[in-house]
Order: sequence, then structure tokens, then C-alpha cells
Amino acid sequence: MSTNKELLVKGVKKLAFALPLLFIGPSVIFSSFKNQNHPFYIPVLGLGIIICGVSIFLIFKGIQTMMRSLFGN
Repeated sequence: MSTNKELLVKGVKKLAFALPLLFIGPSVIFSSFKNQNHPFYIPVLGLGIIICGVSIFLIFKGIQTMMRSLFGN
């Protein structure tokens, strides 16, 4: 069995895209908690939670894609 390099690169790209989101999401959440009296508190908090969720999803899919490329279906 050999490694599917195209699938491996696709998984690494997903992980590379998730890396900045791992830092942006908590920063947005922290920023929203610092400004609780602002009218956009709830939308900014929701945006931060969505960004964190997307980063977790991308990490999961990236690792899953990499495992599929290494070990096959």
C-alpha cells in the first residue's frame, strides 16, 4: 500500500486553513466578552463561536482525510 499524496496534501491544506481560525475564534470571543455593553455583543459572540466550530470541523476533516490517504478506505 502506498500513500495517496494528493489526498494527503488536501488534508494538510485543511489543517493549514484551520490553524489561523484556532487563534481568531477565541480572540473574537474574548473581544466580545470585554464589550458586553455594546449592542453587537451577541452577534460578535455568535461569530466567535461559529469560527471555533468551523476550526474544529476542519481539524476533524483534515485528520480524517490524512488518515484516509495513509491507510486507504
